[in-house]
Amino acid sequence: MSEFDPIAAALDAETPETEALRRQVYDLERRLLQRGDVEAQLAAERKRADTIERELGVVEALGVAGQPDWMTAPPKSGKKHHATPHLMLSDLHLDEIVNPDEMSGINAYNREIAEQRLERIAANFVRVTRDYWSGLTYDGAVIALGGDIFSGEIHDELKETNADTLLGSLHHWIDPLASVLAVMADEFGKVHVPVVVGNHGRTTRKPRAKLRVRSNFDWALGHALARTFVKDKRITFDIPESADCRFEVYDQAILMTHGDQVTGGAGIGGIWPPLMRLVARKRARGDATGTPFNLMICGHWHQLVYGPDFIVNGSLKGYDEYAAVSNFAYEPPQQAAWLMVPGHGKTWTAPIFCQERELEGW
Repeated sequence: MSEFDPIAAALDAETPETEALRRQVYDLERRLLQRGDVEAQLAAERKRADTIERELGVVEALGVAGQPDWMTAPPKSGKKHHATPHLMLSDLHLDEIVNPDEMSGINAYNREIAEQRLERIAANFVRVTRDYWSGLTYDGAVIALGGDIFSGEIHDELKETNADTLLGSLHHWIDPLASVLAVMADEFGKVHVPVVVGNHGRTTRKPRAKLRVRSNFDWALGHALARTFVKDKRITFDIPESADCRFEVYDQAILMTHGDQVTGGAGIGGIWPPLMRLVARKRARGDATGTPFNLMICGHWHQLVYGPDFIVNGSLKGYDEYAAVSNFAYEPPQQAAWLMVPGHGKTWTAPIFCQERELEGW
């Protein structure tokens, strides 16, 4: 005969109290199971965050937030003439379509033509530095991305006529632009890529001050290219969160901005008065904040100008319908190239041409 168990007997009785206890046990078990799922999710998210931190650490080590030491290091040999060639790529206006019928046959532009011109820019820049700027030892090269890489969708007419959406354009052009940087790395050994945003790549209808950079596809392109070359130590990037990018070459400082921060330029003085104001204001701010510069470079104006202490870039697109109806002066598609040398800064300059009408088929 078994012994009497009062607890078991009470449980078997299925009183309201025991039923309530059973529900409490069930709820505790369910919460424990849910807690296990949450802990597993948290562990997965922690692992993912660690991976992202490692990737960001690699990118930062490669210079996404700065510049490499070779740009400011003094030349090792005093017998050789050292220099760093610079090429500015801005106002490419990729995937915009310029219809030659609307231009009286002056110019044409589309994705295929842009690909050809971009390749010619790279090839002609290498040819100039190799065959015309002779007797020099290059310490590396600077390929500056100065904004308005895409035409964007800030105007209705661009939305109607562009070859693709902004996302589609970004997807397509990462590889061609990466190919240009790879060619430069093969030629010069070391390449630094400072990046600023323009006004056409923005995602807002009006220009903005806050989040100006992160709401622009030029910024997204810069980071996409940086990620493409994250394992290639020859190529470094400087992608600031500000509208301007300051970097040093030898004993000189260069300030790059897009050039859309001033207005005017329609008078008899052309673009010179607004440019001089822009240089003066930025120089005053730089001197006051301990960040002076010797040379300012910008794009935006689609007119190649080599000034005493500034450079304005041309465009890859060239003359378009807006320039035609506004009766602006004609200028062929071209990009700015120049040499920086120790002790003297900017010296030799050269326009890099890219238009070949017969090959482009218009």
